[in-house]
Amino acid sequence: MKKTTFLFSLLLLPVIAAPICKDGVCELPRGNAPDLSAVPTCTIPPVRQGPRLSSLNGKTFALVGGSFMASVTHPELKRLILAEFPKSRVILLNEIGSAGPYPRPGVVRHEKDEFQRKLKEMKVDAVISGNGGCGLCTPKETGSCIAAEMLGIPSVMIAGPGFVVQAKSTARSAGIEKLRVAEYPGAFASHTREELLDNTRKILWPRIKAALSDPLGAADVYRPTAEFASDGLPTMPLTEEAVNEFLLFTDRKADDSLGAIPPAMREVTVRHVAALGVMSGCPAEFMPVLLAFTEAMKDGDFRRTLSSTHAWTPYCWLNGPVARQLGFDAEQGEISSPKNMLLGRFINLALLNFGGYKVKENRMGTFGYLMPWTLVENEAAAVKVGWKPYHLQRGFQLNDSTLSAASAINWGNNLVPSASDAERIKDMIAWDAVEKQQMAVGSGMPCVYRTFLLTPDVARDLAARYTSKDALEAALVETARNPLGSRAFANYWGNPGSSFNQQRCSVEQHADRIAEAERARVTPTPPWLNWTGLKEIETVPVMQDGKNVSADRSR
Repeated sequence: MKKTTFLFSLLLLPVIAAPICKDGVCELPRGNAPDLSAVPTCTIPPVRQGPRLSSLNGKTFALVGGSFMASVTHPELKRLILAEFPKSRVILLNEIGSAGPYPRPGVVRHEKDEFQRKLKEMKVDAVISGNGGCGLCTPKETGSCIAAEMLGIPSVMIAGPGFVVQAKSTARSAGIEKLRVAEYPGAFASHTREELLDNTRKILWPRIKAALSDPLGAADVYRPTAEFASDGLPTMPLTEEAVNEFLLFTDRKADDSLGAIPPAMREVTVRHVAALGVMSGCPAEFMPVLLAFTEAMKDGDFRRTLSSTHAWTPYCWLNGPVARQLGFDAEQGEISSPKNMLLGRFINLALLNFGGYKVKENRMGTFGYLMPWTLVENEAAAVKVGWKPYHLQRGFQLNDSTLSAASAINWGNNLVPSASDAERIKDMIAWDAVEKQQMAVGSGMPCVYRTFLLTPDVARDLAARYTSKDALEAALVETARNPLGSRAFANYWGNPGSSFNQQRCSVEQHADRIAEAERARVTPTPPWLNWTGLKEIETVPVMQDGKNVSADRSR
C-alpha cells in the first residue's frame, strides 16, 4: 500500500468561471454556447478500402497467423478453400510471414514492410489472419489484415467471442473502419481437435466466405462507444451551471493549475476537477475532497505501483469533520455506501482523464482492477478506546480534515478472531500479514506498506493490552516473521521477473543471500508454528516500522 496525506478545508467562496475543453476533459468554452463533446476525434483518418471479391474461385489467399490453435484451423481452412475453389492458391505463414502489430505513426516496422512487399510480389487477392484469442495476439494478428487493407486487398480476421471488438478497434486506430471479423464460437484452446475442425467447417468457413465477398456497407463501420473517457458506467450530463456550482465550493480560481499529473503529464486546473466531478456524479460540495485527491495523484509514493502487472487499485480514506459534514459512511459496508462510492468513481475517472492511465497500455494488471473505493475512519471509536485517529498520528489536529491516497493489492477476506485476548488477536493479525504479502507466497519485496482495518470490538480488545496503535504496530513487527526457508524457496522459484541459474545457485545458497540481505535472525518460533515442536527458528521480517496503518472501522 502506497499512501500520501493531504490537508484541506471546506470553504464556501463564490468563484464564477466558465469551463473549457482541453486534453480529453470535456468542459465548456467561455462566452460560447456549451460544447459538450466528450470524446476526442481520432487523429488517424479513415483509409479507403478496396472492394470485396466478386468471386473466390481462382484467387490467391494468404492464410497467416499462428495463434490459438491455428495449427488445427488453418490447415483445415486451406483444405476447404481448395476443395470448393480448386483453381485457387493458398499461401501459408511459413511462405509469406505476417505483418505483426501494425505500427503507429512515426514507428518503422520492417516486418510489416516485408509482408506488404510479399503480398504484392505474390499477387495475393485476399488475406485471412488469426486466431485472436487473447489481448496480445489479437492486435498482432489483426496487423496482417490492416497491412492488406492498406494495399486495397480484402481481409478477414478470425477471433474468439471476447476479442472481436478488440480486433475492430485495433484496425480503426490504424484507419481501417470496416474490418471484417469471422467470429469463432468459443474459446479455441478449450475445444478438442474434433470440435475445432467441426466449427471451422460449419461456422468459420461460411463466415469467411461472406466476409471476403459481401460488399462493404455502413453497417460494417466500427464506431467506438460515444462516451467521455469513462469507466463504462453512465456519466452525468456536463453543463455550465453544474460546473459553476462546483466552483462555489473552493476559494481557488477556476484557471489555477494543480500541476502536471503523471504519467500523461496533463496540466490539470481547478476547472478540470469541477468538470470531472460533475461527470462522476459527485455533489458539488465534494469539491475540496476532489481537489485534495487530484493533488495527491502527483505524489510518487501514491502512483508508483499503478503500472504494475500486480493489480494495485487506488483508494482513499478520510479523517476529520468533513467526512461527517458531507455524509460519508464510516460503518458496516462503508465502501458500498452511495457517497463513498461516488468519490471512488471520481478516482477512477481521474486516473483515466488526468493521469492518462489506460488498461493494457500503462495499467498492466494481469486480471484487471477493482473499482477504487473510499474509506472513513471511525474516529469516535478510536478515541473511545484511547487510540489516536490516523490524522492525529500524522501530526494534524482533531478538527483538521485530511485525505490519504493509497493503493491496495489485497482486499477483503476478513480475519475474524475467535478470542478476546489481545495477544492472541495480535498473533492472528501477524500470521495474516505473513500470509498476505505483495506477491503470491511472499516471493517479492520482503516488507511492504500495509493498512489494517479493525472493527470497534476488536480494537477495544486489543487496546486492553496495547494502549496505542504504535504499541500494536511494534508488537506486530516483532511477531510477523517468515521462516527463512519459506522465504528463500518462494523468492527462488517465484522471483518476479527473473529466474536463477540452478547450476550456479541452489535454493540453499540463495537462502544464505536472503539471510544476509534481509537480516535473518534466530527468533522464538512464530505462534502458528508451535506445533512443530521447535523452540527457535531462523526468520526474516515481513513488516517494518513506519509502513503500517491502523484505522478503526464500525461493523
